[in-house]
Amino acid sequence: MFSNYSKYYDLLYQDKNYKKETDYLINILKKYKISSGNLLEFGSGTGKHGYLLAEKGYNVNGIELSAEMVSKSKAHPKFTCKQGDIAKVKVKQSFDVVFSLFHVISYQTNNNQINAVFNNASKHLKKEGLFIFDFWYSPAVYNLKPSVRVKRFQNKQFKIIRVAEPENLSDKNLVNINYTFFINDLVKDTQISFKETHTMRHFSLPEIDLLAEMNGLKCLESHEFLSKKKPSEETWGVCVVLKK
Repeated sequence: MFSNYSKYYDLLYQDKNYKKETDYLINILKKYKISSGNLLEFGSGTGKHGYLLAEKGYNVNGIELSAEMVSKSKAHPKFTCKQGDIAKVKVKQSFDVVFSLFHVISYQTNNNQINAVFNNASKHLKKEGLFIFDFWYSPAVYNLKPSVRVKRFQNKQFKIIRVAEPENLSDKNLVNINYTFFINDLVKDTQISFKETHTMRHFSLPEIDLLAEMNGLKCLESHEFLSKKKPSEETWGVCVVLKK
């Protein structure tokens, strides 16, 4: 997963509003009186959130499974990013907050894997530290149902068509997203295509509560990602704040 996808990641998400998402996270942190401190990011991607948080004065350690994405992260004195598995990595430090955005948690597709991530987050938190993350919400997945989508992206070098064909495995709370990419390199005048399957898990709030309780955490709040509205069958992405 992400072996080819990561090469074009920043282009594919060039319209993603990282500043808005970072401001949203900072507002949550300030609500719980965390206006500075040490943050650990699970699944830091190309480091956009971490860099912006560092610009606001937070010390951020990013962990990202894809070495390709780590290599694209922008350096900052208060932001470091290294390759690692968020279920296993050990950082010799405790943190005020562990956070994970862009539904990284939904990439943890089996019970052992997701429990290990919760356990690892808890181990890295100070007492009363926060674990904040978003995920695909089961009621919305069952109600809205994933559908075939085609998106087009372009910059000065690449023109990309991405076809996403979902396969809903409802008995396992999983969705296989079968991607087909058609890449036109405008500079080299070459064309390639490739396929990748990303398997996503969706969760109910009782599942999150159980995982939290098993790992010494307690849910403080849950809401729709960004809007902070109450989760519903129309809410694809939910964010929760857990406390150690």
